[in-house]
Amino acid sequence: MSDEVAKAVEECARAAKRAAPSLAAAPDEAIDAALIGMAERLLSNRDAVLEANNADVTKAREDGMSAGLLDRLTITEERLTGMAEQLRLLAAAPHPERVLPLSTLEGGLRLVERRRPVGVIGANYEARPNVTVDVASQLVKSRNAGVLRTGSAALGSAQRLLETVIAPALADAGIDRDAVQLVPRAERHAAAALVAQPDLIPLVILRGSGDSTRALATEAAQHGVRTLAHADGGGVLFVDADADLEKVRELVTGSLDRLGVCNRLNLLLIDASIHDKAWPVVSEALAGRGVTASLPPHEHAIGYEWALDSDREATVTVSTVAGVEEATRIANEQTSGLAAGIATENAGTAEAFFDGYTGTGVFWNAPTRLLDGFKLRGVPETGINLDKVPGPRGPVTYTDLYVRQYAVLPDGR
Repeated sequence: MSDEVAKAVEECARAAKRAAPSLAAAPDEAIDAALIGMAERLLSNRDAVLEANNADVTKAREDGMSAGLLDRLTITEERLTGMAEQLRLLAAAPHPERVLPLSTLEGGLRLVERRRPVGVIGANYEARPNVTVDVASQLVKSRNAGVLRTGSAALGSAQRLLETVIAPALADAGIDRDAVQLVPRAERHAAAALVAQPDLIPLVILRGSGDSTRALATEAAQHGVRTLAHADGGGVLFVDADADLEKVRELVTGSLDRLGVCNRLNLLLIDASIHDKAWPVVSEALAGRGVTASLPPHEHAIGYEWALDSDREATVTVSTVAGVEEATRIANEQTSGLAAGIATENAGTAEAFFDGYTGTGVFWNAPTRLLDGFKLRGVPETGINLDKVPGPRGPVTYTDLYVRQYAVLPDGR
């Protein structure tokens, strides 16, 4: 790792740690004022933000970036307006209780749970400039300082967002503007440096392609840094023998409105007994989205995530299964465990699917595209955590970014 790159990351971490107390001590009104200020500045600096983003997109296109990745990189007028609206909704969202009474102890004492900010949280993500605002706003709402690191393709957009939207809004609200830092280096080594600062950045949110994110999580563990990792995705839809085929059509179409996202339809499992009736409906829906079916015999793993394949992302894997047990087994053992849905009118089969699937999100006659912080919980997310251990799982939002502290007080105080 370059000493220069590591030094740049460490400088950001130290600046964020110095500013963290300003954010931790800020009253609710200041926190929400900062978020509203970000929304207002995002709109008033619209031209500057779009100009920086256009420069990123132009360079990425010249460098041969795929259409799907370009879509993720692009901030449109509509998306910018949506980003501002999400900031306003987050500002209006309630603040979590910071002190929760638990029990009364002997000797005239009582036990309470205090919820404290982590301090400084890192975030590594790729060419999605909107994530800069999503993560920064979640950190501010949870009173955690942050060190953000994005890929080279989106760095110009992220810098413009920090300089014209995030930092000045914090300062206007009376919060240290250094509370949110952006690593100014484009080198990939910066990501490794981000997860190697346990004393400064004890927790890092990881978003990106599966292999790179898993490698960073392993690197972080070696340094004693905890991670919330969003590595793999891909939604599953099981078409049961009792499915309403018009609903299946809607589910397939609605799950493929965007191809470069993790919660899109990736694997379609059809009960063999209904395959001949369902396939014309399914194939027509896929064709309507310009998506190709990968049919048996597959030359790839059945859970292969097409959203990460820049050359073939307009693909859905299709296979037949013997029933709900085989469908849940495949979804559990051969996919990421992000999300799976069932199309059926049979409540018993739906319940069996819900009981059998162990992944993060499970859906009945509803698209896996709903597994999203904003769509499910009304606020942006920092990522979707797939860990099968106690702690934040699914869309991680500001309500999850705290550590518990147990306090024993005299009764009545």
